[in-house]
Amino acid sequence: MAADNAIYIGNKPFMNYVTAVVMQFTTQGAEEVTIKARGKFISRGVDIAEISAKRFLIDQVYVKEIKIDSEEFKNKEDRQVRVSTIEITLVKK
Repeated sequence: MAADNAIYIGNKPFMNYVTAVVMQFTTQGAEEVTIKARGKFISRGVDIAEISAKRFLIDQVYVKEIKIDSEEFKNKEDRQVRVSTIEITLVKK
């Protein structure tokens, strides 16, 4: 899968991400799109995947795979921090 078919979830308005997923499948012709989120954005990533698949791309895409993990890094205060991550892969039927 090409790296440009990954959508990273952040602070932008919710519908921007849903539109990005739908556009990847419709205008870009992507066969699969991966939604990536971490920390407090995990629930938003799940919502975006569900809204995209069940409201906008009804009977066109499905959830192929969900990967969960955690990453460790140093924060601004130079402390080791562990944050959870999720990757949800949507695929055309």
